[in-house]
Amino acid sequence: MCQTVGIMPRIKIVALTAEQRAALETGAKYGSTPTFRLRCQAILLKSQERTSLAVAKQLGCCEMSVNDWMKRFTQRGVDGLNVAPGRGRKSILQTKSDLEAVRRAVQKNRQKISLAKAELNQELGKDFCTVTLKRFLKKTIAATNACESA
Repeated sequence: MCQTVGIMPRIKIVALTAEQRAALETGAKYGSTPTFRLRCQAILLKSQERTSLAVAKQLGCCEMSVNDWMKRFTQRGVDGLNVAPGRGRKSILQTKSDLEAVRRAVQKNRQKISLAKAELNQELGKDFCTVTLKRFLKKTIAATNACESA
């Protein structure tokens, strides 16, 4: 049986400027998503000359994830640790193209959302349920109210 003795794993060290360290500490404490906070914390731990495996064990994630986050940080800085836009399923109803048709259908059938939905299914050629229509209305009304109050 062969055993390697005394071989230390290669540690990739990241040297942080004072601005980067401050941004990462702020992100680790007050970041908008738990994912972003975790990634900031991982980079801070890596800057303390820890192995990716040790950081992964401490944070409860995979060693490869820590290495990926290091790569993203070195390439794009702190902003590279955010989740990339465009993830997830795209909405069926789009604000830009479908908003006017939805307004017309809802105004025409105010008391029966199911009739408005049936009309929109036919007019737009998109198949969706009443819950999707309700969510779309709620989202666009909230966005409209936010724009008006600003």
